[in-house]
Amino acid sequence: MKRAYVLVNSLVGTEDDVLKAVRKISEVKKAHRILGLYGVIVLVEADTIQEIDDIVLSKIRSINEVQFVLKMICID
Repeated sequence: MKRAYVLVNSLVGTEDDVLKAVRKISEVKKAHRILGLYGVIVLVEADTIQEIDDIVLSKIRSINEVQFVLKMICID
C-alpha cells in the first residue's frame, strides 16, 4: 500500500467545506484542519503511486474551493 500526505490550500473561509469534502473520499484515511499557508492535511492510501496521483487530480483538486495542493509521497 502506498501513502501520501497532501497539503491543501483553499479559498479563505472554505477550509471546513474542503475538509468535509475530502473526508468523503474513500481513499482518504485521515484529514485534519491545520494552521498556515495550507488549511487541510490529508492522508491518502492506494495500491500504486499512479492511483494516488489520480485521486489527487480527479478527486481532491476537483473540489471547487481548492486552489492548489502539495503532494508528498511516503517512501518508508
